[in-house]
Amino acid sequence: MDDRYGTDVLAAGWRDRGAKPVPQVPAELDLVVEVAADGFCGAVTKVHGGTVELEDRLGRRRLFPLGGGFLIDGAPVRLSVPAATAQGPRRTASGSFAVADQRARTALPSRILVEGRHDAELVEKVWGADLRVEGVVVEYLQGVDLLDELLAAEPPSARRRYGVLVDHLVPGSKESRIAKAVARGPHGRHVRIVGHPFVDVWQCVTPRALGIAAWPEIPRGVDWKTGICRAFGWPHETQADTARAWQHILSKVTTYRDLEPALLGRVEELIDFVTEPAG
Repeated sequence: MDDRYGTDVLAAGWRDRGAKPVPQVPAELDLVVEVAADGFCGAVTKVHGGTVELEDRLGRRRLFPLGGGFLIDGAPVRLSVPAATAQGPRRTASGSFAVADQRARTALPSRILVEGRHDAELVEKVWGADLRVEGVVVEYLQGVDLLDELLAAEPPSARRRYGVLVDHLVPGSKESRIAKAVARGPHGRHVRIVGHPFVDVWQCVTPRALGIAAWPEIPRGVDWKTGICRAFGWPHETQADTARAWQHILSKVTTYRDLEPALLGRVEELIDFVTEPAG
């Protein structure tokens, strides 16, 4: 006998019979989707640990679980982890296209010099892959005050250029006076000194990446890093405390989008300078 109601009224999927299936869409970088629940609309910036990060046109970022609840052009979709082969050319943290199976080049005689270990670690995290392809080594000076001593010991030339990145390069600062003196000196032609306006490289990480509205203002006379740790309620008594604070900040940097434009352009300028073929 034909059973118009079927043989099992509790069979799985009975509610969905006749419903249009929701397509699976890989959450590829820069894919723009809308969150059905609250209308938040943004581009995919990261997929990790079962979540997708979206960034809206104002730069606000939010995390959502992968799966259903998203719209593309008003139609429901389910976001899934993108397959490696479906993502197209892979990009490095700096936004450059990664070179497949590229071994690091033998180091060039030219160097990029930074003021401290934290600066070097930040440059390595974002530009490390690019620098290895180009054969550029990053060294730290432990202070721009030591630049003259280094230039005297290992003079630059057309084949050994030095690109120097300094903190707080603003008119009237000690750093700007040193930069002008080097530019006027005998080594100026083969040395490029650039910098960002912030007190410390920590501030080159955007507040958005750290989930804060802005970096705290630290009063004059207070050690800046100590003041930052205190403002955030982090331990700040020892050098180890400061090191842990920096590692926490550095962990929030996954792409060039997490850095201030004032740093991005300067590092790119130095890479171009030290890799320019000798004339």
